[in-house]
Amino acid sequence: MSSIGTGYDLSASQFSPDGRVFQVEYAQKAVENSGTVVAIRGKDGIVFGVEKLVMSKLYEKGSNKRIFHIDRHIGMAVAGLLADARQIADIAREEAANYRSDFGGPIPSAVLADRVSMYMHAYTLYSFVRPFGCSVVLSSYDEDGPHMHVIEPSGVAYGYYGCAIGKGKQAAKTEIEKIKMKEMSMHELVNEVARIVYTIHDEVKDKAFELELSWVGKGTEGLHQFIPAEVQEEAEKLAKKSLEDSDSDEDM
Repeated sequence: MSSIGTGYDLSASQFSPDGRVFQVEYAQKAVENSGTVVAIRGKDGIVFGVEKLVMSKLYEKGSNKRIFHIDRHIGMAVAGLLADARQIADIAREEAANYRSDFGGPIPSAVLADRVSMYMHAYTLYSFVRPFGCSVVLSSYDEDGPHMHVIEPSGVAYGYYGCAIGKGKQAAKTEIEKIKMKEMSMHELVNEVARIVYTIHDEVKDKAFELELSWVGKGTEGLHQFIPAEVQEEAEKLAKKSLEDSDSDEDM
């Protein structure tokens, strides 16, 4: 069968003869053209690292963040079209608020992932809408420990210990698999996440980027927070040193 749409990619509600929905695959391509998101779950929390590509030197630093607060105990990191991701973040916040209003407590991460994934899947079923061009990673911490889920444009959701989405996901996954994450604390994971993002960044194609970091876990009393500036500066310093050391080893 043909690997191109040839008329079967005009609607998200149409299957090709070989059982593919091209609009969903195109949405996944939008994610793969975005900066990389790295998320790792350790023994006492989860750390997010986002390679936010800077397309212009005129941008104000810190604008257009790709990490969102959903509830006090839940964070979201996104790759793909930022406008689409903001819509998903708003839906997630609404679901978290409704759950708290109905049941009097914080929403479990698995329940939120299920509700958001159903919403994203609904946009792959009708010809008058298009799939969301973003993937999202949800992180949370409760009495049962840390939890992490990834939701793809198709509406499929998975639970992960370590994951990466975006253009550098394959290289990032290779680096993540080398880490004994289940034995590492949140503070140790911050340095690893920063190192991975700096390692997989393509300086030839993408000149400048900002590193966004956040965490949620025992050390933050279960609250999702952006990592303090001094901790992030130290992590970036170590990441750059590690990158320089690896470059010097290759030259020898």
